[in-house]
Amino acid sequence: MATIINMPRLSDTMEEGVVAQWLKSVGDKVEEGDILAEIETDKATMEFESFHEGTLLHIGVQEGEATPVDSLLAIIGDEGEDFSALLSGNSAPASETKTEENSKKETTSNTDTVSIPENVKVVTMPRLSDTMTDGTVATWLKNVGDKVEEGDILAEIETDKATMEFESFQEGTLLHIGVQEGDSAPVDSLLAIIGTEGTDVSALLEANKTGNLTSSNTSSDKKEEVKESTPSVSSNIETTPKENSNNSSSGGRLLASPLAKKIAKDKGYNIADIKGSGENGRVIKKDVENYTPTSSVQATTVKETSSSSTTNTVSNFTIAGEEKTEEIKNSQMRKAIAKSLGNSKFNAPHFYLNIEVDMDNAIASRKTINSVPDTKVSFNDMVVKACAMALKKHPQVNTSWTDNTTLFHSHIHVGVAVAVDEGLVVPVVKHTDALSLTQIGGSVRDLAGKARNKKIKPNEMQGSTFTVSNLGMFGIESFTSIINQPNSAILSVGAIIEKPVVKNSQIVVGNTMKLTLACDHRTVDGAVGAQFLQTLKTFIENPVTMLA
Repeated sequence: MATIINMPRLSDTMEEGVVAQWLKSVGDKVEEGDILAEIETDKATMEFESFHEGTLLHIGVQEGEATPVDSLLAIIGDEGEDFSALLSGNSAPASETKTEENSKKETTSNTDTVSIPENVKVVTMPRLSDTMTDGTVATWLKNVGDKVEEGDILAEIETDKATMEFESFQEGTLLHIGVQEGDSAPVDSLLAIIGTEGTDVSALLEANKTGNLTSSNTSSDKKEEVKESTPSVSSNIETTPKENSNNSSSGGRLLASPLAKKIAKDKGYNIADIKGSGENGRVIKKDVENYTPTSSVQATTVKETSSSSTTNTVSNFTIAGEEKTEEIKNSQMRKAIAKSLGNSKFNAPHFYLNIEVDMDNAIASRKTINSVPDTKVSFNDMVVKACAMALKKHPQVNTSWTDNTTLFHSHIHVGVAVAVDEGLVVPVVKHTDALSLTQIGGSVRDLAGKARNKKIKPNEMQGSTFTVSNLGMFGIESFTSIINQPNSAILSVGAIIEKPVVKNSQIVVGNTMKLTLACDHRTVDGAVGAQFLQTLKTFIENPVTMLA
């Protein structure tokens, strides 16, 4: 009897999966334990094995296509068995979404007066982050009339979290650009049209204006065409674009992640010369970073770098006495910051608690720790560690508010606010309480570097249960922060100030640092916040206690 295989949930946060590669074809025999496909989740690309045996009768999701968890992935049964009843009346609850979408596509195609020619592909605005609702085209790297190869970078698209490169999964000529540089458009709206040179697309553009051209009646054609390609870069995970090189698997595909390709391009390396250590010889980020190029390549790279560094940007200036106002569009990141912090400030009742801590012991401890070779710990690392330890003792602070419940988190994930050119991002150090000071320091530096270079992944900025914001390096003595929801609190860290203090009834020179805790009064009461700060003070003033 035929059995429906649904899209599995391969991670705790997975909502949909992308079939990176089918390892079985329709008509193939399948044994229990055989690998059916490689499925790309929001975290990794994983092998999915069959728990059934029989013949693969039907594939419901093509390579490169995304579909929700629990929707129809494949059908396995006896060879020659009629499975049409399963397709027309799929009983799996979550698969109703898939069936409903298919029926919508059929309805749309029946009512549309304009059909999309086979040689034309409509490219829609991709969803490049989990919270992205629209995107802004920062730069077009192709112009109308340019030839486009599969894997070419079409444009740089700015989301609410980062600016990311968007590569083409089609080849042909760029016939139309639907979103100009600096303009924004909703996810799934028309971004560009690629097809055969000279094709008239005016009818498609008119249909798009009237609403008869939608992402639903373009996606199926697009995904079917891209059977050898990788999923959309929205998952921001290592993928396998199609290229010809010596470093390839069967079928002539170069196995390399987009990030590896980007780093190799920036460094002037030939990706085909790099040996991959990933699955099936896939070239990943660390392979490029560990690659030692020839001296000629290095010389070329140095030459390009030096020439680019000589280009100076002339800044705008205003003549004395002249009034001038420049209008600059808000970036997606600034819009997201405004929306998130506005909601937090006006929805969560904030209150603030201040405390001053003695940093003399912390300074001495840090000096001792950093005297160990290849060890580097900052005061911020010590504060982050102390916060994690204090959260274990005060779980009420490690909470999130919802309309009906308060969520108590047993895990401790500390977010560290990082300033970037366009605003602020909050990378998250997962399971901070289980990490040493050096591990925390390494993780914070790595995540902060990724954030500033726009290489950070969406999942590396999600899941915080508490946040630390440090402006001490700018000489700010004290400040208050807006809570990073859904956290219940955020700690503001000021600069270490040398000043006269009273110790043992004597006025001596000491080093102090001011901390301000912003609390959500819906979950954290004043006494709870005060007790948390007292515990935090103990840990910071006596770093050895964090080792107990």
